Amino acid sequence: MNPRQQCIACLERNPPSTFEAASWIATEHDGQVEFQIIRDQLTALERSVSAALPLLPAAELAQPLLRQLATLGFQQDDAAQPKPQAALIHKILERRRGQPLGLALIALEIARRLEIPLEGVNFPGHFLLRVPGADHTLDPCGGRRLYPKDCRELLLRQFGADMQLKAEHMKTATPAAMLQRLSRNLRYLHQLNDDLLAALKDATRVMELGQANTSDYLARASLYQHLDCPQAERFDLEHALLLTDDPVQKLRLTQRLQSLPSGRAIH
Repeated sequence: MNPRQQCIACLERNPPSTFEAASWIATEHDGQVEFQIIRDQLTALERSVSAALPLLPAAELAQPLLRQLATLGFQQDDAAQPKPQAALIHKILERRRGQPLGLALIALEIARRLEIPLEGVNFPGHFLLRVPGADHTLDPCGGRRLYPKDCRELLLRQFGADMQLKAEHMKTATPAAMLQRLSRNLRYLHQLNDDLLAALKDATRVMELGQANTSDYLARASLYQHLDCPQAERFDLEHALLLTDDPVQKLRLTQRLQSLPSGRAIH
């Protein structure tokens, strides 16, 4: 199987192997990735974290785990010009810098190995973690506790006053949802760094990992436009048109479709 198929196969296991699936995504972009090195790095990290954890019940160890990861140097990548290495799991392990989701995937895998209850929360703009049943979430970048007021402030800083905290923002993230979000992050980072073919891999993976939304189809259509693939662009624009409920967007998509060449191009 190729890396994409291996990634999807990891999600079909019971239970799903989310961290391994993320490693296969890294392999799809970097053929030099060695799984044994990733496993050895993670095992060494698990031992370091475990040795420093206090003697508390497992349900109380999630925050100490995250704090210990921060002590070991795992921090949010705040580079002014973000690069794909901030989201690729093998690079995060190597550099100890990454996006919140990448740091969370490492924390979740160590928690799983140490039998510490911990789950992902698909919060907009900043992935979060939570002990199941807790009244707060945890920031994967250091372990800070976030209560509803803190989550509202986080939304305000990132999206402005128009974005209100909703129950759906606090839903537990499934493995497929985490990998789909990871793929969206990589799509953005690769496009930002002018690697359109890599971004196209990520955009297509988004479609294969779960239900795609209007923005997903528009993002891939934009890539096809830059790569001069009008028929593939048309396919995605037509799907975006079917999904959107916005009348203004419907009009713009219709106009854009009408501007595309009608003949079949070979690429």
